[in-house]
Amino acid sequence: MRDVSFPHLAIFLGAVLLAALSQVLLKKAAMRQYDSVWREYLNPQVIFAYALFFLATLIDVVAYRRIPLSLGPILEASAYLYMLVFGAFFFGERVTARKCFALALILGGIVLFTLAG
Repeated sequence: MRDVSFPHLAIFLGAVLLAALSQVLLKKAAMRQYDSVWREYLNPQVIFAYALFFLATLIDVVAYRRIPLSLGPILEASAYLYMLVFGAFFFGERVTARKCFALALILGGIVLFTLAG
């Protein structure tokens, strides 16, 4: 972890957040009915969501300049935290003790790998 830049770490986690937001937009778009296949895929919400995915990928490329390649997938697991919060907030999903325990294990693994790596 000596060669990790903490600003780049924050940039990478921000990209994960953008990707999670784009997934929320795609799910919201998928929950609606469309009168044609073209409107289902070529509407502003879906196009914006894919643009966010693209932006998150570009941000990842910048962040990987100072983050080891082995750390990237570990940090990507933080998306589970975002999706738990977004699922409850945007879709009314229940946050159960089992989900919180699983999330704690994931986050614990991230912290352990980051500190030990």
